[in-house]
Amino acid sequence: MDKLKIATLFLDAGGVLCHPSWTRISEGLAAQGVTVSPEQLRHADAHAKKFIDDATVVGGTSDASRGWLYFDKVLEYANVPASAGSDAALAILRAYHHAENLWEYVPDDVKPALAQLRALGLTLVVVSNANGRLRHSFDRLSLTPYFDVILDSHEWAVEKPDPRLFQIALEQSGGLPETTAHVGDLFHIDVAGARAAGLREGVLLDAADLYPHVDCRRVRSLDDLVQSIELAR
Repeated sequence: MDKLKIATLFLDAGGVLCHPSWTRISEGLAAQGVTVSPEQLRHADAHAKKFIDDATVVGGTSDASRGWLYFDKVLEYANVPASAGSDAALAILRAYHHAENLWEYVPDDVKPALAQLRALGLTLVVVSNANGRLRHSFDRLSLTPYFDVILDSHEWAVEKPDPRLFQIALEQSGGLPETTAHVGDLFHIDVAGARAAGLREGVLLDAADLYPHVDCRRVRSLDDLVQSIELAR
């Protein structure tokens, strides 16, 4: 596939730059008598996301309601039956998420990849469906300095896949749709939204290779993404 020639890169936060802390979630479940390892939860993650990445599900839910449907599916795919203990653990974890953001694990490859993307001369923008705590979270995770603009959907009262959030991101960053791509991990939210906004491309980060037949550029990692980009001059 040809290089992606862009000047501005939009990136989703959760599932691309940061991920749920499966260790925290495993420990929270254990405190309520539910035993499941972080590795089991991590393995279930991609399949749970694939379940909610459906046009009907996306069209009938908000980001907040999808998030807790996603956690229900993670437990299901990890073979953890619903119980009073799992419900209690999720309620405690929900409170933590509202205060701090559960998507607090940053893989080792993320910051080096962001540094490489900045070295290419790209304008980097976070475009994320979030709960109003994204800036706090990025400050805490030391991700803020890598970005020119950070957009938390809660602050703008509009969510992906609505193209208006991408249009706001273009206005805030000074980007042009024809030289801007967006990378996310959900086809019906990230790729569909980017296309509706008229961006050059929507790119799917498909680390588990669960989307072999989608009609968009796919990357398996942020390193793959870095290698696929050429600065538009």
